[in-house]
Amino acid sequence: MDNDQVNPEGSESISPLEITRNLVAVAHSSFGRRVYRHRIAQRELESRLARSGAVLIEGARASGKTVLARQAAASRVMLDADQSARRAADVDPGILLRGETPRLIDEWQVVPEVWNHVRHAVDERAGRGHFILTGSAVPPDDITRHTGAGRITRLRLRPMSLPELGRSSGEVSLARMLTGSPAPSVEERLSVEEIAELVCVGGWPGHLGASQENPPRAIEDAMAENRDYLGEIRRTDIRRVDGVGRDPARVGRFLQSLARNTATCVSLATLARDLSGPDRHIDHHTARSYMTALERLMIVEDQPPWAPHLRSRSRLRTAVKRHFVDPSLAVAALNATPGHLLRDFEWFGLLFESMVVRDIRVYAQAAGATVYHYRDNTGLEVDAIVDAGPGRWAAFEIKLGERRIGEAVRALLKFAGRVDTQRYGEPAALGVIVGSGYGYTRPDGVAVIPVGALGV
Repeated sequence: MDNDQVNPEGSESISPLEITRNLVAVAHSSFGRRVYRHRIAQRELESRLARSGAVLIEGARASGKTVLARQAAASRVMLDADQSARRAADVDPGILLRGETPRLIDEWQVVPEVWNHVRHAVDERAGRGHFILTGSAVPPDDITRHTGAGRITRLRLRPMSLPELGRSSGEVSLARMLTGSPAPSVEERLSVEEIAELVCVGGWPGHLGASQENPPRAIEDAMAENRDYLGEIRRTDIRRVDGVGRDPARVGRFLQSLARNTATCVSLATLARDLSGPDRHIDHHTARSYMTALERLMIVEDQPPWAPHLRSRSRLRTAVKRHFVDPSLAVAALNATPGHLLRDFEWFGLLFESMVVRDIRVYAQAAGATVYHYRDNTGLEVDAIVDAGPGRWAAFEIKLGERRIGEAVRALLKFAGRVDTQRYGEPAALGVIVGSGYGYTRPDGVAVIPVGALGV
């Protein structure tokens, strides 16, 4: 899925407000063409290089890490593809550091010894921005725990958000909402069929064009590649990450169980029951090992619970909410299609929520914020809490259909009334993110935001 891409003119650093305009202005490509689109994370990469000796870009395979890194790198070595470089590293890993800086060391975990060489080189060299490392798996021995302040910082790259795909205008800025600015009035129309296709194709850079021009063959090809991607996870990648042999069929069942329960607080015990077959019982420990391996491959990303101070006596639930890094992987795990989603709106709604959470995470990271969810013992839930610190937090409900706006607004207002605002500040924004339609601010202060207008 991870096609090589070329950089057009105009890849220099731009302001956050210009990012979305530039993304939307890029011409749509046909499926399979080489194209580079400015990523929201590019500005963060440039900022981190300016203040740190090295930057580690982490993310799932095929999310575009190498292509992003190339926009800033002056030289590179590709460890997953260059056998001679790996042989040289067997003799002296430090040889990989030779080259014009910033020096890109792609898939560094293939030669994990290079980590300490990078650390020492950063200590010895003057200035900043010497190295960019990329990695699609976290080494099991956690050798990266000894980074040292100011040496190596981490940047998480997720699949592309709707503005990066050219499917959102980005007129409603999450960063501005976190400062208390009201959401503007907008109108964005994405048909339910278009949303289903966006969910099924996903935000993988290698699929650029499949969801824009919408040729049926291109969408089918993209979904087939997503299924192949999970096939490699089952057969090869999950063993590579920690050296533990696992039955690919059981890994497949585990992925299917996660897919059925995406955007829910499903427990590991439930996943373990699904993983068990007639020939073998799977315990909680084994299910935990499966989840840990998938986390190290960065294809799943749990959404942690928010734990604010409350005015009420409600008790917070501490379960995480389960997500694939892109909802297209949940679709692929169950061999589903846009047609399946249109016949099962309950599951479609969960996948839509997962897609929106993917995008909010991209926008929140650019704003220095973290994305949580809320759930308490009374059954009150809020889909996404974006927390950038006291007085800079926002809460969002995510609903595919506009008919559930009233229900979502009531939940948000009830939730806001429970937060101890004397300790944590008033919410900067409350909003309901919907699939399509008009965006506006209601008299009660809650914003209604079509997903095709939300951006960084």
